[in-house]
Amino acid sequence: MRLLVVEDEERIAKAIKRALELHHFAVDIVSDADSGLVAAADPDYDMVILDRMLPGSMDGVAICKRLCDQGVDTPIIMLTALGEIDDRVDGLQAGADDYLQKPFAMKELIARVQTLLRRPRHTLGTTLTVDDLHYDPVTFTATRSGKPLLLSAKEIKLLSYMLYNPGQVVSKDKIINHLWDEDALVIPNTVEVYMGYLRKKIDTNFPDRPPLIHTIRGFGYRIGVMDNV
Repeated sequence: MRLLVVEDEERIAKAIKRALELHHFAVDIVSDADSGLVAAADPDYDMVILDRMLPGSMDGVAICKRLCDQGVDTPIIMLTALGEIDDRVDGLQAGADDYLQKPFAMKELIARVQTLLRRPRHTLGTTLTVDDLHYDPVTFTATRSGKPLLLSAKEIKLLSYMLYNPGQVVSKDKIINHLWDEDALVIPNTVEVYMGYLRKKIDTNFPDRPPLIHTIRGFGYRIGVMDNV
């Protein structure tokens, strides 16, 4: 999944990026309010981590309000050194989904990110499920027919993204945008390679079960049980 961090303190931004990448997220950083507003409106982001005090023509609260006015429903966690109740209320009323006061424990931020990302999804408890395939986004473990799947970090990212979009056709470009940082040089064939790895572990190794990963020629890939397959 792809997250946007809007934070002008370089040390904090890089620390957040490193921590999120260790949990299999792709992360982009923007350091000013005006660029942050434009980037946060991009539907390719699954979440925005937004500092309240930013250089530029507005603060984080104003960014939240503008995104709300534009109909953007991407989850937002607001970070701030302001800890008064009124400050937190302002952020939440402006459209932020959660509020974390600086300094904060990175472990808590990760937990809040995982919790928010689970809220709008159609899951069974905390688990993403398609047929007899189950994935736990907290422990990064997957099973099919009750058997554990041994997946690499990139395969986990790919499976997670597909399961967060069940029944939808996702293009190679979408997959690249969500799995790799914007400065990474990735070609579409790379997606085919990793999809092949994932298909072998999920489908080929379970010949008695219906295939779940499907190539939609000219469009991309879809996960789910399909009729007439």
